[in-house]
Amino acid sequence: MSRKRKPTYILPPGETPTALDLRVLDFQERGFIVPPRRLILNDEQIAGIRRAAEVNTGILDMLEGVIEEGMTTGEIDRLVHDYTIRHGGIPAPLNYEGFPKSCCTSLNEVVCHGIPSDEEELLDGDILNVDVTTIVDGYYADASRMFCIGNVEPPLQHLVTTAKECLDIGAAAAKPWGFVGDIGRAIAEHAHRAGFTVVRDLCGHGVGLQFHDDPDVDHYDTGHKGMLLVPGMVFTIEPMINMGTWRVFIDEEDGWTVVTDDEQPSAQWEHTFLMTENGVEALSW
Repeated sequence: MSRKRKPTYILPPGETPTALDLRVLDFQERGFIVPPRRLILNDEQIAGIRRAAEVNTGILDMLEGVIEEGMTTGEIDRLVHDYTIRHGGIPAPLNYEGFPKSCCTSLNEVVCHGIPSDEEELLDGDILNVDVTTIVDGYYADASRMFCIGNVEPPLQHLVTTAKECLDIGAAAAKPWGFVGDIGRAIAEHAHRAGFTVVRDLCGHGVGLQFHDDPDVDHYDTGHKGMLLVPGMVFTIEPMINMGTWRVFIDEEDGWTVVTDDEQPSAQWEHTFLMTENGVEALSW
């Protein structure tokens, strides 16, 4: 339990609290970090996110059938853009805070936010993360997958597999009326047992009504409980697992590309999850 905090879960004047409201307010009164009420989404909002998620997952499914050795990441970006527009969506990364492309393509030692390029060709043995976020009717869904190009060496394949296991283990640790900190603790334990490290400088996040929202979802053991997880919240889990050090740097030339500090490989998987009374439900994967 933590000391008393400034209230964040505030009911509109005159509104009768629901059973869920009362339960959150009890946690708040006891000094825990609770989500603002706006993060507890209603059925209409969740239905909107599901529509965005359907397109978002469709993009990654489409890429599963076409990504191959010899392609460029610029070609991948155009495929993502065209599919998104054809299916009534908007690629959220395009022009977001100046990002120039419709998806992120992160190759080998690039942790995340890699910028697609016609000069970057996929080679036999590469590992690639493609991260897509789609807006449909104002709602957002976000997910990424790893793609193994050709004959990937066993240590790299183990890294990719472990990163997916970390995502699954983190999702299993996310319980209704549990805490965000449970997620990172479970992920870090599995990654370290496998001999890998977990990036600390980037995290999962709330999503759905906007691209990035509360809560921050750290993927390592912060030593803190973090925010209460309440049914109706939507957020990503997206652990970045490194073969060497967990430390990273941002490429000074483009201001976006995040690279492992020792330039050893990194792998990441990401899903958008809805918290329900029975645990998380994957909306986009």
